[in-house]
Amino acid sequence: MPFAVVTDSTAYLPEGFADRHAVHVVPLTVHIDDESGRDGVDIGPDELARALRDHRTVTTSRPNPEAFAVRYRALLASGYEGVVSVHLSRDLSGTWESARLAADEVDPTRIHVVDSRTIAMGLGFAALRAASVAAAGGAGAEVEAAAVAAAARTRCLFVVETLEYLRRGGRIGAAAALFGTALSVKPVLHVADGRIQPLEKVRTTTRALSRLVDLASAAVAELPSGEVRMAVHHLGAPERAADLAARVDERLPASAGCFVSEVGAVIGAHTGPGVLGIAICT
Repeated sequence: MPFAVVTDSTAYLPEGFADRHAVHVVPLTVHIDDESGRDGVDIGPDELARALRDHRTVTTSRPNPEAFAVRYRALLASGYEGVVSVHLSRDLSGTWESARLAADEVDPTRIHVVDSRTIAMGLGFAALRAASVAAAGGAGAEVEAAAVAAAARTRCLFVVETLEYLRRGGRIGAAAALFGTALSVKPVLHVADGRIQPLEKVRTTTRALSRLVDLASAAVAELPSGEVRMAVHHLGAPERAADLAARVDERLPASAGCFVSEVGAVIGAHTGPGVLGIAICT
């Protein structure tokens, strides 16, 4: 059997994509007050949004190494030649570290762990590309290289209603200094060098959506040429997400289409309801 591809739940692949492309997903953990559950399995976007609206305490944690070790052993025992495990930026989570520790324990010669340096469908596109190369019979080094290359050709942009959730989770530093706490500001951020960084600030949600489309178009011009794949993410904003997807798809005729996928509890806990984002990969 070819190499297996593993990712984590923060890839937020559209429904059915993981099974269709043989991508194995290890969920992170979400804690709501004293209750804990698996991201996307036990706790989904709706439950998270309710918890945040009710001002309950929401935190997240990485999978422990044993969760990865169990998955790796099962895949190798089922006949896979090896595993390529692709995860969100290690500057944003300890998930990559857990995967690496598990790989060292199980078989470091057959398990390749990749830091995608990105999040959401930026990570998802890397995992899907790796799965495509694996399905074609690619060796471990080829599958790993495909994931790294796809991640490097990805840009992630997003707008949040407030920086408060990112501040609470310790995911922003310079962003807080730049944007402050002005309630009328809609911060536009992006993932750069594996971290969430400030990009612009706009005054209205309407203007923020327009800037996301403009910035997505500019990002495509900067990326290596090739088929453009896009995804729009949201939490609790399906109508605005559909509008954003239609607008960006119209602006970029070379696009192979635009997926719409609601983020789950882990990313939603750090961005808050109303977040809108675009992931682009060529």
